[in-house]
Amino acid sequence: MSRGFKIMVSGDYALFTRPEMKVERVSYDVPPPGALEGLLKSVYWKPAIRYEIDRIIVFHPIRFLNVRRNEVKNKVSSLSVRSQMEGKGKDPCVYTSEARTQRASMLLRDVCYGVEFHFEMTGLKSDHEDEDEKKHFHIIRRRLEKGQWFRTPCLGCAEFPVRSLELVESFDLSRISPEILAMGDVDLGYMCYRVEFEDKGIPLNHDWENPVFSDRASPVYYRPHMIGGVIDVRQYKEMMIC
Repeated sequence: MSRGFKIMVSGDYALFTRPEMKVERVSYDVPPPGALEGLLKSVYWKPAIRYEIDRIIVFHPIRFLNVRRNEVKNKVSSLSVRSQMEGKGKDPCVYTSEARTQRASMLLRDVCYGVEFHFEMTGLKSDHEDEDEKKHFHIIRRRLEKGQWFRTPCLGCAEFPVRSLELVESFDLSRISPEILAMGDVDLGYMCYRVEFEDKGIPLNHDWENPVFSDRASPVYYRPHMIGGVIDVRQYKEMMIC
């Protein structure tokens, strides 16, 4: 049974942040596989399956836009929340009027990607003991066909939702921009493939009713080429490094 799908994804803006940029946000030229896996998890996700990106096709020219955005520089502390629940401590809330800061961002604009992917079974427990591969396949297909998701899919950051997400049988490569085709073979350099958590999705306490997960994770990098607008992720993922 084939577990593969092809989708067309487009959006007004995208921001796939380079981790080496410490202060200002600068986007990769193309989406990392991990960002697209997160997009797919917004459509359908269970611990029993894992998405794998096979190919990425870049249809539109790579265009950047510089903007300044208001961001919140602090985050709510879990310790302060727990203390407040116990009737101790001060107000744990973060008020945007007091914690606002401006940061520059270099975004991608008017993006359109073809994404070929498949899913694999992880062997982890989901809502039911008996995980059925066919069940997951048909649920994913149905949700993609109907444009359903449980949270809005985004292109890197939550501020940049997808404009359209469409299931297709094949990609029309004639729609690739001449500008992209003229670039030929492009070495995209080292890119973050995904962030892998040490617990592998398994609760540290082995209690699925009240799970405790590790927050420790490590980035994994790979060095892909874009040839005629096509990134064959399968070819380069074998050379991933931590």
